Amino acid sequence: MKIPLPKPQLRSALRLKLGKLWFINKRRLNWYLSATRFATTRQSENLAHIHASHGTPMLRKLSGVDMQLQINKKTSLEIAASCIDGLLLKPGETFSFWRLVGKPTARRGFKVGLVLRNGTIQQDVGGGLCQMTNMIYWMAIHTDLKIEERWRHGFDVFPDVGRTQPFASGATCSYNYIDLQISNPTQNTYQLRLSTKGDWLYGTWRCAAEPSHRFEIFERDHEIRSEYWGGYSRHNELHRKRIDLVTGAELGEEFVSENHAILMYQPFLSAPENST
Repeated sequence: MKIPLPKPQLRSALRLKLGKLWFINKRRLNWYLSATRFATTRQSENLAHIHASHGTPMLRKLSGVDMQLQINKKTSLEIAASCIDGLLLKPGETFSFWRLVGKPTARRGFKVGLVLRNGTIQQDVGGGLCQMTNMIYWMAIHTDLKIEERWRHGFDVFPDVGRTQPFASGATCSYNYIDLQISNPTQNTYQLRLSTKGDWLYGTWRCAAEPSHRFEIFERDHEIRSEYWGGYSRHNELHRKRIDLVTGAELGEEFVSENHAILMYQPFLSAPENST
């Protein structure tokens, strides 16, 4: 049965502020009372083997968006990378994006960038850091690490112009209650390397052990639906194939995530006026 997505609710600025404070403090309390072993150790030397890697441009020309906000995002990403790079994720430990990065404030050098809030595009200090959580998540689902907490984007902001990954293959973030957490259920230590070079953000998940297989991510049941309240929504499932590196044999398929988002653009192109 296809369950319709509810119409986005516009909430008052006061309600949003109070709600955010509640969830921020609830998360802080959870950090200190939880039995979770959060990863904190970092080292500059690389672990021997690359299990997943990815690169993404930090500067994108977006229609109607001031390019200075993209430049600001680049600065914020550089600061966040310096807080995480070299992290060791030992067996039984959990990576938490916000425990490592901390609160993005102007005093720490973070800049104003784009954020998606209450169904609208706005500006705030640290805006754009979800580009990093997108990349870390995408790399992690190509490894044997386990996703403990991932928040999908509730809105699909831009059309698929130049998209190279399946829809909804990222992870959004907002300090500190919308977090990305990844645990290590294996017997081997992993290492997360993050760096910037020129206008690109690069990342790798490295490991002390050599990989024996790789993963291919693909989507199923992708569709765009019209909702009863007049808007459009987008849906899919992500799965992955495990493939033996030596023989190339497929070792099985695994479910990754189910995704639903409200479109912030018209999904269908209109026919040109002079078309016949």
